[in-house]
Amino acid sequence: MISNLKQIHRVYSVFIIAIFSIFFYPFYYLAAQNPKTYGLLNGLRKLKSRLCAFFIGFVPRFTFEEPLLSGQNYIYCCNHTSNHDIMILCILAQGRFHFMGKAELLKNPLLRIFFKTIDIPVDRDSKMSAFRAFKRAGTNLENGMSLIIFPEGKIADEHYPPKLMPFKNGPFRLAIEKGVPIVAVSLTNVWKTMWDDGVKYGSAPGIGDIYVHKPVLTTNLTINDSDELKDRIFDLINSKLVDK
Repeated sequence: MISNLKQIHRVYSVFIIAIFSIFFYPFYYLAAQNPKTYGLLNGLRKLKSRLCAFFIGFVPRFTFEEPLLSGQNYIYCCNHTSNHDIMILCILAQGRFHFMGKAELLKNPLLRIFFKTIDIPVDRDSKMSAFRAFKRAGTNLENGMSLIIFPEGKIADEHYPPKLMPFKNGPFRLAIEKGVPIVAVSLTNVWKTMWDDGVKYGSAPGIGDIYVHKPVLTTNLTINDSDELKDRIFDLINSKLVDK
């Protein structure tokens, strides 16, 4: 019975997201035509994320170890267990921001418009694609735009309950090269409301707890410190995760 209700809620959630995506699409399209209006584009997807969360009964509850500075750009590094994660980070991120994600998202009808404009697709199997993606991200950071990235690279569908998987190196080298603080974000129990895309276990309304760690400064680090920085962010994120 509970399983059936979760599948019904998943179908309802997909319907709500699709309806709001259709409604917002003309506004997304107009705002995506010029980098000067990317701030508006982010504002629109932040608003859509809040509306979708409200109507599907998902309540993101943020705990900040330290307030984030207005006007400061960051690299947000977050564990990845659910389709809710993008919605959560849209709500969390301040100012101008963009995502880096797998190139397959260019085929996603809801996300394609973003990954052809403001966001950065990367082919995980191509070193050249990764090089170009991080070069573009570096330019955006220099221009004051925050970067949101899931350093695991994917949702690990072989682990349920989820387990934090090893991180890719790129975000940490980039943070050091550009002197941008990293914000570690622990999505502690979001997978309980929806794991991955919800196909296997469905979804449910509920509270998702998000712990936002104190920004880690990188200005005093060198490239030789990138592995240590990666391990530090991994440990911070993992310290708040719920696996039961």
